Amino acid sequence: RMNVHTPTYMRAPGEVSGIFALESAMDELAVALKMDPVELRLRNEPEQDEVKKLPFSSRSARECYRAAADRFGWSRRNPEPRSMQDGRWLIGWGMATATYPMNYAPASAMVRLLPDATAEVMSASSDMGPGTWTSMTQVAAETLGLPIERVKFTLGDTRLPRAPVHGGSMTMASVGSAVQAACRKARDHALARGGANDLTDAMRRIGQLIEASADVKPGDASQRFSMHAFGAVFVEVAVDPDLGETRVRRIVGAYGAGRIVNPKTTRSQCIGGIIGGIGMALMEHSVVDGGNGRVPNANFAEYAVPVHADAPPLMDVIFVEEHDPHVNPLGVKGVGEIAMVGVAPAIANAIFHATGKRIRELPITPDKLL
Repeated sequence: RMNVHTPTYMRAPGEVSGIFALESAMDELAVALKMDPVELRLRNEPEQDEVKKLPFSSRSARECYRAAADRFGWSRRNPEPRSMQDGRWLIGWGMATATYPMNYAPASAMVRLLPDATAEVMSASSDMGPGTWTSMTQVAAETLGLPIERVKFTLGDTRLPRAPVHGGSMTMASVGSAVQAACRKARDHALARGGANDLTDAMRRIGQLIEASADVKPGDASQRFSMHAFGAVFVEVAVDPDLGETRVRRIVGAYGAGRIVNPKTTRSQCIGGIIGGIGMALMEHSVVDGGNGRVPNANFAEYAVPVHADAPPLMDVIFVEEHDPHVNPLGVKGVGEIAMVGVAPAIANAIFHATGKRIRELPITPDKLL
């Protein structure tokens, strides 16, 4: 028996830590081959999922590499470690791949069309900050053909139609597909009953409430395709050679995540993931007491997390256009997790480029660079 604490969930559990090891190794390989890290990845882009032996439903990794590299100005990089400086600061440029599986779970939604041609849409989902209220309202309004201000979306109540857990980047794929299906069902019924081509006219003719529900669940697409979102993260760091302090100066992330329902809230998701990746790379560390298995720094006084002063002046997010009819009815893949995946190895690879020191254990604190 050992005195250890029980691990629990975090953002992108498994992927975010596993990609750190893989993408650090890829960078080491590029250095050993004297090859540009982007070129190494482009030359070895797989044509299929080599584990599952299945074709990808869609894969925009190449486009992500090129879009982010171009926006970042990667072609100006001097590949030699410690070759770029800004005054006394050592400058490093690094990059890494991001990927996260597309998750799609059973979900349900209900729609009520009122005689005044307003709509109430419901599902027992939740909104912890990604903009579920907004995006679901958008999907409903688009499907019904109504102005967005005439649609009300209700969530957060277990008495509403069932929805999956708010995690795994699956809410838009699952609940969004259910909302779309329920709204389409209600609209078709109203137009047929009202004998009109416009929902507003149809509801005024009917003069009664119309209600429709829909349940969605995954089909067999996961047996025929490997379904993932992909991305590329490019980072510039500045390292103080005397103090070992690392500052992230700019980050560019490009993502191929299927249909982007709301670019504004999706960008905010990505910015949040990027900030989380900075914390993972440079600050966050749960110290475990070997004597009793407790975490003595389980407080915000001693557990460091990124604050505004740690955020780079430039955080640029690019969405590569991607149409994937196989993943789910909406064609979305989710961005909640992928935005954090790839950030830590990109920072670590940039630190190697700046200092010539390869750090394989996170966080990369000043003592490890001195």
